[in-house]
Amino acid sequence: LTPGRLDVVFQPIFEVSSTRPHLFALECLIRGPRGTNAERLSVLFEYVRRKRAEAVVDRVCVATALADAGHLPGEPRLSLNVHASTLGRDAGFPSFLLDRASEARIDPPRLVVEIVEHSPPHDVPSFRRALTLLRDAGVAIALDDVGLGESNFKMFVDVRPDIYKLDRYLVSGAWSDPYRQVILDSLARMVRRLEARAVAEGVEDHHELAAVEAAGIDLVQGFLFARPLSSADLLAAGYL
Repeated sequence: LTPGRLDVVFQPIFEVSSTRPHLFALECLIRGPRGTNAERLSVLFEYVRRKRAEAVVDRVCVATALADAGHLPGEPRLSLNVHASTLGRDAGFPSFLLDRASEARIDPPRLVVEIVEHSPPHDVPSFRRALTLLRDAGVAIALDDVGLGESNFKMFVDVRPDIYKLDRYLVSGAWSDPYRQVILDSLARMVRRLEARAVAEGVEDHHELAAVEAAGIDLVQGFLFARPLSSADLLAAGYL
């Protein structure tokens, strides 16, 4: 948590409903200290969860991501990963996030809080209050890893997301797997009826893109379009 030890990379999310894909949002991803085991996101946050330090680390990650994103040109939408447990335990987190966004001159309607759900929030009323505070400020809410783990129907009801991020497991090989095709189609129809948006994560080839488009999903994220990029590489690629 020493200042300067965490790095930020940005992975674009594209809207593909038109003839030419265009940028929908940038997911802000944290990388741990370089040259350590914790450089990998999965290792870093597995350690954080074992230590029950999600709230402390989420504050540092959000502050780091917003400070870096504040230097990007234009006004791209920014998606920030936050643990459900943080929103349930840290009553001051919504104000902290909004204050850091203000310092970076980022308006709240540009923000998406993407709930990472590895364990359910123990204090559901506090969790819901945090979501209400964020929504009242204009922040959109997304639910990550839909289709796996704790990102289940109960969480759909508790969170009522504006954006559902469908897990890579459902996308992988969907073009040749009728089970995955049916599940993607069902989730996409549900999301439309709820007047929300669905993002297909982990789209890596044109077959997978065709499968998610056939299900009516027009927001995609994955290596087919772009890998996570530093702010400098993001600018060099011409995404902003």
